Amino acid sequence: MTNGLISLGMLGVILTGGIDLSVGSIVALSGIVVAGMQGILPWPLAIAVALAVAATAGMANGLLVAVLRLPPFIATLATLSAIRGVVYIVSETPIVPSDPTLRGIVASTIGPVPTVALLMLACFGLMSIFMNRTSAGRTVLAIGGNQEAVRLAGINVRNHVLFAYVLCGTLAGLAGVILSSRVGIAQPSVGIGLELDAIAACVIGGAVLGGGGGTVRGTFAGVLLLGLISNLLNLFNVQSYYQQVVKGALIVFAVIARGRDR
Repeated sequence: MTNGLISLGMLGVILTGGIDLSVGSIVALSGIVVAGMQGILPWPLAIAVALAVAATAGMANGLLVAVLRLPPFIATLATLSAIRGVVYIVSETPIVPSDPTLRGIVASTIGPVPTVALLMLACFGLMSIFMNRTSAGRTVLAIGGNQEAVRLAGINVRNHVLFAYVLCGTLAGLAGVILSSRVGIAQPSVGIGLELDAIAACVIGGAVLGGGGGTVRGTFAGVLLLGLISNLLNLFNVQSYYQQVVKGALIVFAVIARGRDR
């Protein structure tokens, strides 16, 4: 579920021709914030604060890329380190959420389906409608294809790129809230490497690094395939570092296959 939300946000950034390497750090930051705020505020307000912090982190990435025109890789690599540092400044030790209500909601089911799975499906559905049925969504896709043509058409490219990074940060924040609530503890070290899983899911699903190609449906399929492979490897007791090799090989294979299709 966590990787699905992060991958969905990553898709929006990739479609603009960018990348966001800081999503793992944002997951840790939002988890620490929501766990800490639950002891001070009611849990809905704690979630709102955590999501606002995550959206602010995404906005920082967007400002660096869209306004200061830094390369997305360099900008988000810098914020990856900076945000992780902020997480450890907030708390060097894990925080256990004091309010059990949110954990109960996250662990609940509606019929046979977990609540968080329905939430993820709803996010994918809304994102699909946004990308395919709204002018802003189609503009995000067009920016990755030819940013200069979009600018000459009189469209504000900067605002759309900024929105993509804010959305990516917000979805990563939501993933962090769900993860910390489901596990029952928020750790400052959590989220390391999640950005690679998200990029892998997008690429496996047909997204083009550099922008101009990719669909919500394809990303959803990539998330499912990557999760299935991870579960199979765990069932066969494959060591985690071998799993990383397999994921890397999958990315290479997907990129090569995409190039041949072209």
